[in-house]
Amino acid sequence: MTAIALLPELAARAEGVAHTRVPTCSCEVGGTLADRPDGTVVRHADTVAKAHAPDADTGELVRRLTLAAGLPDVFLPPLGPAPVDLHGRLVTFWPYGSPVDPDDPDAAPWEAVGALLALLHRTPVPESAPVMRGPLKAARAVAGLHAVGGHPAVAPVLDAWATLPAWARAEAPLPRPAALCHGDLHLGQLVRVPGASWRLIDVDDLGVGTPAWDLGRPAAWFACGLLAPREWGRFLDAYRAAGGPALDTAEDAWAVLDVPARALTVQTAARTVTKAVADGRPLDEVDHALVDACRRITAFPADLAYESTK
Repeated sequence: MTAIALLPELAARAEGVAHTRVPTCSCEVGGTLADRPDGTVVRHADTVAKAHAPDADTGELVRRLTLAAGLPDVFLPPLGPAPVDLHGRLVTFWPYGSPVDPDDPDAAPWEAVGALLALLHRTPVPESAPVMRGPLKAARAVAGLHAVGGHPAVAPVLDAWATLPAWARAEAPLPRPAALCHGDLHLGQLVRVPGASWRLIDVDDLGVGTPAWDLGRPAAWFACGLLAPREWGRFLDAYRAAGGPALDTAEDAWAVLDVPARALTVQTAARTVTKAVADGRPLDEVDHALVDACRRITAFPADLAYESTK
């Protein structure tokens, strides 16, 4: 089903669910929130409908929805226990939450992010939980570079990827001890519902994994100079204060976060280079910062002692 055909039908489904939730609906509020190959999201009033990736597995998505529904203090809960089928795409429904303002980085709720992650990572792991998909998403982003051709930024990203341990490239089991992990943590995965505090969204990668992975993207931003030391400190302090297990025995946080930070730097660089080439534009300042970070990764390989202990 093409994106053009998907959008109006997805919007109609969102409208139908919205009208069952409230007696009067603000039908003028809505629109497309995201439209990417791995997910299309639309809003109608206070209801959001998401069409998941075409290759999403029904059983795994149901298990992830069950996990999110059982953690209402961490995740925005879904509006149903299972996805519905829309021309072969799995669709889920959610209450709308206000996102972090991208134009006001100083207002980013780093303390809330750290506390939510710590609470998630401390949750007992159900036997039915699927595997966290973070490294798999990184591997897919890097694989997408092969279609880019001879762009000069491709080689530094691939070289950096080759220095990472097998688990970070989705080629070996994840290190232990395991915890429930979000799998794709960034500020865009945080929303606030009226009358409630911040909650995480997007369950597509939720599962059992290495908790340091969830701290890896803020760590990567800090290492690349895209996150100020003050905000980085606020995030780490909040995570530790809430009993986050990824750093509970680490005197040096970077000893734990180095490999995930490197892997997520490479993933983000791969995505930005691929998108820039697809858009026919030169790399911007942030793109160059990420590619330069990949060059540093290659020049100073990580300590690969933090391998899988399965």
